[in-house]
Amino acid sequence: MDTDMTRAIYAILIAFAANVALCPAAIPLLRRLKFGQNVRDDGPESHLIKAGTPTMGGIMILLSMLISSAFFLKGNYDGIMVIFMTVGYGLIGLLDDYIKVVKKRSLGLRAWQKIALQLVVTGMFIYYIYNFTDIGTAVYIPFMGGLSIDLGIVFIPFVICVVLGTVNAVNLTDGLDGLASGVSVLVTLFFMFAAYGMKSGVLPVAGAAAGSLLGFLLFNSYPARVFMGDTGSLALGGFIAAMAVLFRMPLFLLIAGIIYVCESLSVILQVGYFKLTHGKRIFKMAPLHHHFEQCGWRETKVVAVFYIVTAIGVLVGFLAARGIF
Repeated sequence: MDTDMTRAIYAILIAFAANVALCPAAIPLLRRLKFGQNVRDDGPESHLIKAGTPTMGGIMILLSMLISSAFFLKGNYDGIMVIFMTVGYGLIGLLDDYIKVVKKRSLGLRAWQKIALQLVVTGMFIYYIYNFTDIGTAVYIPFMGGLSIDLGIVFIPFVICVVLGTVNAVNLTDGLDGLASGVSVLVTLFFMFAAYGMKSGVLPVAGAAAGSLLGFLLFNSYPARVFMGDTGSLALGGFIAAMAVLFRMPLFLLIAGIIYVCESLSVILQVGYFKLTHGKRIFKMAPLHHHFEQCGWRETKVVAVFYIVTAIGVLVGFLAARGIF
């Protein structure tokens, strides 16, 4: 086994151990502080029992990822920028969670506030790409043997759309016990092996993210003892989007991140159809995971099926990347 993969495995193990150590101490603290989940009244009735489950567990994801990554960031500027995106979006999510849970304002940050903060973080990321990397403005096209297309000036709005779309898609996916964390582990592994194939310095950072999520899943899988909240889901979205852009592979998110895409499309279609038809719906409930629950699927079955679909998407993603790494 070469040095790069050895470092990635160490990063996975360190992050996993850190999260396993942090969660048992943090979960009772979050409970004492009454940082409990508010469950939507218009959601599935089966979710009402989850009210009060500690949220903001994304703090543990971030801390364990940072602890592990710290061993591998010296001189690793791309890795530092991935961490910046992860922490930057995590802080936006933390502020949103704080307003929802502590200030008891159910909608959290106002839409314009959230978008403004996201644009600031994304703008700094784009500035780094243009001034401190040789990535350029080209992106790889899936299934084309490494062929890329140069977006030119369109690259900037394209990256903004990719980052904001990915972040909010991961946020929408976070609706069932272990769903967003498990799906994101698989997507992270896709980019971890992409980093290995490209000999990228962000490989151990990807390992740290995977290890952190695996550790968190021990406490977030059904029945969840803690939820990641927007702190975790926005941080994961920032991480995944940063990896995709740095590797010139944002189009591959449509394949490896197929569940994110389906969750987002279900909401867009539901809202659009509802407005066009003045009250009719395509799905029984959106996002998509709630539709399947309303069809009678157990929560654990929905999560398992979404894991399987993601795993298949990741495998197809590897086939689509032939010629790139």
